[in-house]
Amino acid sequence: MAEPVTKDQFCLRSIPVELWEWLEQRAFSRKERLNETIITLLGEVRNGPNSPTLFQQKPVRLTPPSVPVPFRFIDLFAGIGGFRIALQNLGGRCVFTSERDKWAQKTYAAWHGDTPQGDINEVDASKDIPDHDVLAAGFPCQPFSIAGVSKKRSLGQADGFNCERQGNLFFRICDIVDIKRPPVLILENVKNLQSHDGRRTWAVIRQELESRNYVVNAKVIDAADYVPQHRERIFIVCFDKDVFGDAPPFSFPTPPAGPRPKFRSILEAQPEPKYTLTDHLWQYLQNYAKKHAAKGNGFGFGMAPLDGVSRTISARYYKDGSEILIPQPGKNPRRLTIVEAARLMGYGQFVAQREDMPVSDVQAYRQFGNSVVPAVVEAVAREALATMLWARENVAAGCFLKGLASAPPTRSKGRSRSARLQTA
Repeated sequence: MAEPVTKDQFCLRSIPVELWEWLEQRAFSRKERLNETIITLLGEVRNGPNSPTLFQQKPVRLTPPSVPVPFRFIDLFAGIGGFRIALQNLGGRCVFTSERDKWAQKTYAAWHGDTPQGDINEVDASKDIPDHDVLAAGFPCQPFSIAGVSKKRSLGQADGFNCERQGNLFFRICDIVDIKRPPVLILENVKNLQSHDGRRTWAVIRQELESRNYVVNAKVIDAADYVPQHRERIFIVCFDKDVFGDAPPFSFPTPPAGPRPKFRSILEAQPEPKYTLTDHLWQYLQNYAKKHAAKGNGFGFGMAPLDGVSRTISARYYKDGSEILIPQPGKNPRRLTIVEAARLMGYGQFVAQREDMPVSDVQAYRQFGNSVVPAVVEAVAREALATMLWARENVAAGCFLKGLASAPPTRSKGRSRSARLQTA
């Protein structure tokens, strides 16, 4: 028998990032080389019941609700409550919160009147966590962030999933999902999560979620369209197939119309002198920048453009403020004040004055650097809520939102996972 004719030269160019990541994840889950997976998929298309078409159907874009809709959510790795602020703005009710850091707990309690439970590893999900519609979690990013990975490796410490204290907390989320089966998951992490460890970390995360029968949507969103700060974070929105079907319509939000907010809009008129850099620190930062510029890299301080957007504020900002310095005519530059840092992250309504922040400057900077931007979370969650409302009206399983007066759609056999949840 003659050998089948093969072509050894096959090149794909300009592949969308989402498609490339899907191909990598599929190859990883099948334990195949990438070219083997592509050949298999091409064969399935050729021999499948549906022949390829030149034009794809335009995806459905739902209209997000314009009024609050009642639903229940839990807030894991809550920090100072960025997810809670966003979801409550949409009509959600928080039924469980977890945060292990005692200083973040203090701020959370002062702002929200609710002290989070501590270490999520010590929580009995079956007894302590109520049923809920949305699981929200900004799980620890340090094991995956560029700065965090560099620091851990320089100290000879493990990063990613190998970080014993923080890297395996994603799997704790999976444990809770297995027990509670929330219809919707909204997760957040650093942009580097997708590229960490040669994309293997992201492949594992996606596989873990999909193996639990969730549709996974992911996108990196820059907060600069909502606050005057360049802050790229990946948002992962998942829908239970038993509730929403195999292909629920969902779109990530489009940026708000109009120009981006300007950095000068968050500045205080009369900042305290203590935020101005000392001569010694300012000289050190300039020398450090010159040394690295001579080596051809970009390490150094960042002077914020008053009519633009700043760099990302990180949890290390308390050390020297170098990533976001504010120019002062005739003086050394200064750090952000605590009020300005709150505004930069979108927490201005909670910190009108320094006394509204119940922790030290060091802890405040750490908390803002580790937090989410509530406005971005709200925009993403609003789109997820539109999908939830769509499912309630259009899918037999029905996505029953707690607190709504009308009963959920019924199924002919048994009950859907969402229908097991009772009215709040």
